[in-house]
Amino acid sequence: MSRRLLIVEDDTETRDFIAKGFSEQGYVVETAKSGRDGLYHATDNRFDVVILDRMLPEMDGLAIMRSIRAADITTPVLMLTAMSAVDERVRGLKSGADDYLVKPFSFQELLARVEALLRRPQDQQENQTLTCGNVEMDLQRRKVTRGTRDLILTPREFQVLEFFLRRTNRVITRTMLLEGVWDYSFDPQTNVVDVHISKLRRELDAPGEPPMIKTVRGAGYLLSDASER
Repeated sequence: MSRRLLIVEDDTETRDFIAKGFSEQGYVVETAKSGRDGLYHATDNRFDVVILDRMLPEMDGLAIMRSIRAADITTPVLMLTAMSAVDERVRGLKSGADDYLVKPFSFQELLARVEALLRRPQDQQENQTLTCGNVEMDLQRRKVTRGTRDLILTPREFQVLEFFLRRTNRVITRTMLLEGVWDYSFDPQTNVVDVHISKLRRELDAPGEPPMIKTVRGAGYLLSDASER
C-alpha cells in the first residue's frame, strides 16, 4: 500500500524537487503552496506524513503546526526551514513538529528522516493507552476515565496526568513537572504545579475513592494504583 505524503512549500522549485523524489519512491504525493491551503489539506487527516515549510504566505508553519495538534491530529510532521538557529528549531519542535530539517538539504537525508517518522507510530502503537489502576488515558481520543467515570480535564491537566502515567510508581519532583509540562522559563518558586495538582486530584478522586496522587513530603508527588496502598 502506497504511503500518502503532503508537501506544504511555497517555493515552486523546492516543492517540485521533493514531490518528484518521493513520487519516484512510490509515494502518493499531494502539494500545497500556501499556509491556508496547507492547513486545509493537513487537517483532512488522510496523510501518513506531512512535510511543512516554516515560512509560508497567508499562515506560517508554526501556526499550522499548532492548529494541527490542537485538532488532535497526530500525523507525523517534518518541518523545513532556512533558519538554522537553535532557538528556531526548538520553537518548531515545541509547536508539535516531530522532526526539523534545515535548508539546503539532500533528498536522501529527507527521505531517511521521513522513513524514520513512518516507522515511529508502529513502534509506539502500544503507548496509545496509558493506565494506572482503574485510570485509563486514551491518547488518540484524548479521553480519560476512572472506572466508569469520564474525567473532564483541561489541556494542561491532561498533560500533567499524562506525565504521571508515563512514570507510575516513581517520585515526580516539581522541577520535573515544570520542565516536562511547562516551559523552562517558569520561575521554580511558582505555585503553578501545586495549583494544577490540586485541581487534578479533585477531578480524579470522587468521594469515597482512594486518592491516586500521593504527596511525598520533601520530594514531590507519586502516582500509583490507589487500591494497592
